[in-house]
Amino acid sequence: MTTLTMRAGEAQTQARRLFPGVLACIVVAAAATFLSEHYGAPVMLFALLLGMAMNFLSGEGACKPGIEFTAKQVLRLGVALLGLRITVGQIVELGWQPVAIVVLSVVLTIGLSMLAARLMGFQSLFGLLSGGATAICGASAALALAAALPNHPLKERATLFTVIGVSALSTLAMIVYPMLAQAFGLDARAAGIFLGATIHDVAQVVGAGYSLSKESGDVATFVKLMRVAMLVPVIVFAVMLVRARNRDAGEAGGPRPPLLPWFAVAFALLVAINSTGWLPKALTQGGSEFSRWCLVASIAGIGMKTQLKELATVGIKPVLLMCGETLFLVALVLALLHWTR
Repeated sequence: MTTLTMRAGEAQTQARRLFPGVLACIVVAAAATFLSEHYGAPVMLFALLLGMAMNFLSGEGACKPGIEFTAKQVLRLGVALLGLRITVGQIVELGWQPVAIVVLSVVLTIGLSMLAARLMGFQSLFGLLSGGATAICGASAALALAAALPNHPLKERATLFTVIGVSALSTLAMIVYPMLAQAFGLDARAAGIFLGATIHDVAQVVGAGYSLSKESGDVATFVKLMRVAMLVPVIVFAVMLVRARNRDAGEAGGPRPPLLPWFAVAFALLVAINSTGWLPKALTQGGSEFSRWCLVASIAGIGMKTQLKELATVGIKPVLLMCGETLFLVALVLALLHWTR
């Protein structure tokens, strides 16, 4: 009984700590929804811009823990619940094309990044870190890969820069890429593949996809989660590469990070359950709507956390490397879409 009481007290303390920031994100999400319904612009874009306008809340203060929680944990819950919108039948209809595009784009982007990093005077492992973040799943991939790489005096700074850079580029991509898809005349399915295969972070993929249409959003989400699954072989490759370079050090591989995020597993499970047709329509609709609110609130939190000015503290070479990786990925995916039609 005492243990239960202590846990209840800890839960209440945690809830009080998170409440101000979570409430701020919910308020921004409600305002974004209101503006979207009345002016017709994408709700995710409104949430992002309003969140960036309230960036001061993410500094040291009462709102910081809740904003962090919303931008990370609420986002993952929202993505997992998106599985209620998709069935295996829809996935089968996509065919082999998205799988081929994802595998080729991840392999070629990381390979080119490692080569470019060496030519620019960096370690090839920095190219693996930044290229993996660009090609797979943004900041999550950067942190997972960093855990698999050996300790180095500049490792923390490289990881921090990669996280900031990929988050900034992903935010920009969320705004620009939907317009790019329309400029190239991509249909809903092709636009979803393009967005899911090129935008760095899950939240921005979801925001960009559903800003075009429901079909584009569903396809983009699935393609993005295929990229997330590529984290498994890439981390294995990173560990093997480190061990090959440090055969005489028994701890060279380092601790293994979780290979597959729980939200990707939950998403897949919900897709499988939803495909059976057993779930009541009211449940799937309610879960889908709750998912939308989670994602809008998390986009608001990400906007509040965006610190573009921090990019100015690093040299120009890392910025050029990450921008080059991003542009290469866009050009490659557009070319693959054209060749695989």
